[in-house]
Amino acid sequence: MPSLRVLGHAFRAWKRNKRWAKHEPETPYLADLLSGSPVCLHVGASDGRHSYVMTQVAPKARIYAFEPSAFAFEVLKTCMAWHGIADRVTPVHAAVADKPGELLLVTPKKTSGRMGRAYAFVAETAPNGPARPDLEDQGLELQPTPVITLDDYCREHGIDQVDFIRMDIEGAEQRALEGARGVLDRDRPHVLLEIHPTMLQARFGGSAEDVVELFRARGYRMFALDGHRLEERTSVVEGLDWKDYFFIHPARAANLPDGVFKARMAA
Repeated sequence: MPSLRVLGHAFRAWKRNKRWAKHEPETPYLADLLSGSPVCLHVGASDGRHSYVMTQVAPKARIYAFEPSAFAFEVLKTCMAWHGIADRVTPVHAAVADKPGELLLVTPKKTSGRMGRAYAFVAETAPNGPARPDLEDQGLELQPTPVITLDDYCREHGIDQVDFIRMDIEGAEQRALEGARGVLDRDRPHVLLEIHPTMLQARFGGSAEDVVELFRARGYRMFALDGHRLEERTSVVEGLDWKDYFFIHPARAANLPDGVFKARMAA
């Protein structure tokens, strides 16, 4: 039986989803990407908000939701069960990186006293001083978490086609994508990726430019919201600690649902 704290968080997430409230501005665009019976990887699934949306815009979708936090993992499972979509969402308790093993999940404690679960990230060792360079905190919580690669997971579980990846993992995106090169090269999935330039550099020794180049080298085109307008870009927006970007491969453009992405890719 989930704890009362898990139930409370799951209920708030369930209620937000039912009201279609507090979703990221990129969320409505998933309907322009997904149709039929897509296989989706939700990396950094948290309470499963995007997993829920995927099942609503593509009711036959199969979702694999990866979440390293033990607490959030229980919230995810509970929330998906309440939505009646547990048969379509497979929760996986693990972080995703470039090699399998074990890492520490670092969760900052905000100055309000609440745990900053949305700011949690993986690390090999506990950070000295503040947990993150972009957040004031008053301490942190450490939790060991298993780590997998997306290439290994798909191979071991017989996933021979990936259509869409949603990834939001607080700076670990470059390493996770390195561990998904096989999937990217094989399937050219659509990707909605939150890129964290500050965390990439400060905690992972990477860069936003390297992340973008990983897609550009494979022929992907990159899009981002500017207010309410979707614009094509060749680099990340400067001066932001994080922002979501869509990556679409021209080879799959013809099979997109009618909508903004299909129109833009034809231009």
